[in-house]
Amino acid sequence: MRRDALLSCAGVTKSFGGPPLFEGLTFVLHHGDHVGLVGHNGAGKSTLLKILSGVEIPDSGTCTRRKNVRIGYVPQTPVFAPGRSAAEIVAEAVATDARLDDHERDERVRLALGQAGFTDPGVSTDLLSGGWRARLAIARELARTPDVLLLDEPTNHLDIDSILWLESLLRNGVSAFVVVSHDRYFLERVARRMLEISRLHDSGLFHVTGTYADFLEARDVALRNQAAYRDTLAGLVRREVAWLRRGAKARTSKSKARIDSAERSIEQLADSRARSVVSTAGIEFTSSGRKTKRLWSGEALRVAFDGTTIVDGLDLLLTPGMRLGVLGPNGSGKTTLLRTIVGEITPAAGTIKRAEALRVVYFAQNRDVLDPGLTLKRALA
Repeated sequence: MRRDALLSCAGVTKSFGGPPLFEGLTFVLHHGDHVGLVGHNGAGKSTLLKILSGVEIPDSGTCTRRKNVRIGYVPQTPVFAPGRSAAEIVAEAVATDARLDDHERDERVRLALGQAGFTDPGVSTDLLSGGWRARLAIARELARTPDVLLLDEPTNHLDIDSILWLESLLRNGVSAFVVVSHDRYFLERVARRMLEISRLHDSGLFHVTGTYADFLEARDVALRNQAAYRDTLAGLVRREVAWLRRGAKARTSKSKARIDSAERSIEQLADSRARSVVSTAGIEFTSSGRKTKRLWSGEALRVAFDGTTIVDGLDLLLTPGMRLGVLGPNGSGKTTLLRTIVGEITPAAGTIKRAEALRVVYFAQNRDVLDPGLTLKRALA
């Protein structure tokens, strides 16, 4: 059965002043495609989504969209104007839709917020947790009734119930989508086609029609075949180099053709070896070797945020080697509790004791402590 093409990219290349993130990417997104997009950190997944949405422009190549196609885009970290309610954010998204009258716009807003689980449409975005901000960003795009929904790491801040809601939405409520995620279980449940951006592959983009498990199997076969091809090519290059060193002369057309072929083989081998190397940041996390058995303790803690009590009467002890997970619905105060442990928030009641010279590293939800103007090296320094 023929399927309509919604988006198509041909020979797309993008860089930001250095080596290209990716080059020559070509693929087509059809109606009904449920696509998972993966790749190592820095491969360009978020950038590719921005190109598909029209937020970014490729350096070369083309990305074309079917006429009148509606595209919804949910970024990793949604940004909302301060002081706005959830209903106002969604209403702004449909305000310019000439297909709708005022009543239809109001109904679209109500349905989108209800679908996303908002019981209070008037809640201020300033009070939303990371998970509810993610839900609002999805609701904003759903209200536009997109033909294609592009989502960048949508499960990052979602609790379990929210992830299950999103899985159901993508399987049953969206005609076509591309989702970037590192959550392999989520991808296994929602994706029916997988794309991987990686220099490991000749084209820079590896396609598999099937689930995430199908993708892993096909990728393993493809990389083993590439390794076998590289070994075969290396043997050919060794023989050709030995022949060249014996003093081959380019006096006959046959000799010249063999020399040209040897040079091409050498270039192919160098390119294959270069693609097999994926750069990673050399970051090492080591313990301090502290011997004390009480790193951090809180007794009878009452933690509150914006006048609402998160926990009351909490006793908590952190010791060397402990791995503690914090679970709870979106908006229940998990981040507030972490900020209390770090020392950013003072508990409303109770006492906290810290080991002498205790060093705490806090990996915040939105990475607000990072200066986007700094290089990786300067930021680490």
